[in-house]
Amino acid sequence: QVQLVESGGGLVQAGGSLNLSCVVSGSIYSLNEMGWYRQAPGKQRELVARISTSGNTNYADSVKGRFTISRDNTKNTEYLLMNSLKPEDTAVYYCKANLRRSVLSYADDYWGQGTQVTVSS
Repeated sequence: QVQLVESGGGLVQAGGSLNLSCVVSGSIYSLNEMGWYRQAPGKQRELVARISTSGNTNYADSVKGRFTISRDNTKNTEYLLMNSLKPEDTAVYYCKANLRRSVLSYADDYWGQGTQVTVSS
């Protein structure tokens, strides 16, 4: 069984910062690309940022220069440092991990339960 547990969400004023964490635990043979997605009320889930095993990163245009994704492969953990937050960043943030559970299994995507981020104006 695999679990992804996010933490670090909350309520912050515009211009403030939050640091999200996502710990992946359970039966893991290899942990591949990891990422953060978000879903605002009435909108589709969208990619925020993703990071490869070697540390290559991609960001949505809306967060470039404000958000930083990182990972600690020794802890099976990824982070999202969010600076200069705006009210439009308000959403439920989900972490995603692509991983193989064993040498015999194919890679698959796993999701966390989500953490609420609310930015007040």
